[in-house]
Amino acid sequence: MALVVLLLLAGMSEAAGRILPLAVRRPGMSRTRVAGLLCAGGLVEGAVFALWPLTTWTLAGLVLPSPPTGAGLVWTPELVAPLMLAAVLAFPLLGPLLHLLLFVGVGAGLVGPLAAATDVGWWGAAGCVALAGTGLGVAVEAVRRLVVRISAAEAREPVA
Repeated sequence: MALVVLLLLAGMSEAAGRILPLAVRRPGMSRTRVAGLLCAGGLVEGAVFALWPLTTWTLAGLVLPSPPTGAGLVWTPELVAPLMLAAVLAFPLLGPLLHLLLFVGVGAGLVGPLAAATDVGWWGAAGCVALAGTGLGVAVEAVRRLVVRISAAEAREPVA
């Protein structure tokens, strides 16, 4: 349960870092709209964070000649704590480079358990973690841009 709360808090923090600047640039947005975007964004970001180990495990299974045995790669509170810090630092102008470095650190934390659970080796595990993180990041960025476009189109429509 604590793990789910940590992932949701990290997702909400990451979403706040993306949505609050949007709300500031568009002063006409209602508070309920911003709150709705924040909650939806937090759930999406939390789901992306939760899917990172699963996606990494799946990629490792594709690389190996035989599927890996075991329960798979999962988050632990020790691995999520730096992710929380990275999400807090996601606010614009508070350190995008540090934010990226923390995500790399979190990814490196996933590499060890993946390499130990599979025969893919450290570099192969690092590649799987990086590829999974990049793929999920690109997917969530596409969703963000779609939401921004939809929001912008709704803002331009005349109110009757």
